[in-house]
Formats: sequence, C-alpha cells, structure tokens
Amino acid sequence: MPVQSSQGGVTPALRASHADRDRAVDILSAAAGDGRLTAEELDDRVGAALTARTQDELAALTADLPLAADGAAAPAAKDVVRIEQQGTSTRRGEGWAVPRRMEIRSAWGEVTLDLARAVITHDTLRIDLDLRAGALKILTRPGIVVDTDSLVTSYGEVKTPRSVDTGVPVVLRVEITGEVSWGQVLVRAPRRRLGRRA
Repeated sequence: MPVQSSQGGVTPALRASHADRDRAVDILSAAAGDGRLTAEELDDRVGAALTARTQDELAALTADLPLAADGAAAPAAKDVVRIEQQGTSTRRGEGWAVPRRMEIRSAWGEVTLDLARAVITHDTLRIDLDLRAGALKILTRPGIVVDTDSLVTSYGEVKTPRSVDTGVPVVLRVEITGEVSWGQVLVRAPRRRLGRRA
C-alpha cells in the first residue's frame, strides 16, 4: 500500500524479492515446528507468502511470530559439510544452517541432526553416509521429508515414521545414500521432556 512521504508525495511500498519470501516461509515453518501455528494456518500463510508482492504483506504474515533468537542474521549455509569421527558424538542443534550436502563417516559414535530447529535455506539435503556400529538420528517436523530408500544395510536398522499427508508444504527433502553396518538410522520428531524438546 502506498504511504505518504515527508515531502507530501506518495512512496510506493517496497516490492518483495524471492529471498524475502523464502525468509518469511522459513519463519513460518519454524513457528509451525514449535507448535505456534497449526498445519492449516501454516498452509494458508505459506501460500500468502509465496504470492506476496510487497514486504509489508510479508511482515503482516509474521508479525505475531518470533524471529531468530536475538534478532541476529541467519548463518550462511555451506554447500558441503563433512563429519568424520570415531568413538565420539556430534550434534548439529538449534539454529544451524542446513547445507546442500553432507558427508558423514562415523564409527562407534552417534550423529544427531536437528532439522526441526535448523535454518533451512535449500530445498534439498543429500547425505552420503558411512555408518559403522553407531547411530544417525534425524529430528524432523512437518514439511520435512526423509528418503532412506537408497541406503544399504548390513546388520543395520533404519527406522522412519509412517508417511502421513499432513497438508503442510514440503520445505526440505532429505535424501540419504550410503551404507549402514551394525548401526542404526532413526528419523523422528523431537521429544518433549519437562518443557524441552530433544
């Protein structure tokens, strides 16, 4: 909507860019993951965000939602992240920027990727996995789809939630390839414990 300028003229509202719309969708998706929006509300707002023409329209969609903690800019996502470990554990937690691709080599250890509270800037994450006698845990939320069909298991186990159409737009597809030997891949939603999720 045009606004009155200090010189008495009319200043047009700033037009929204693709990046502006993507940021709004990320905020909405994170809010849904935190339980602040229902699936129906998320669907309605994401649809409106993707068709918004001005920054004011986007601001109205997220005005009642928290932005990133302390208002800091979202961290930049890398193209490739490598994790190599033996006998130790690694966790990517709240606020980490999801890359386009990950290479994970883990033996006798555990890797936890919290996608439910991550900063999602790409629509696809490809994970090349070599897991020996350990575990890969992926925490998800509505709007994140995990594909483990290309994994090769040898005395291993892959646990994924039953596919249910929640009506939430897909914001991230995770494709896991590679091999699991004497290990486990577990995909689940964060658990709630005494007001916290894990």
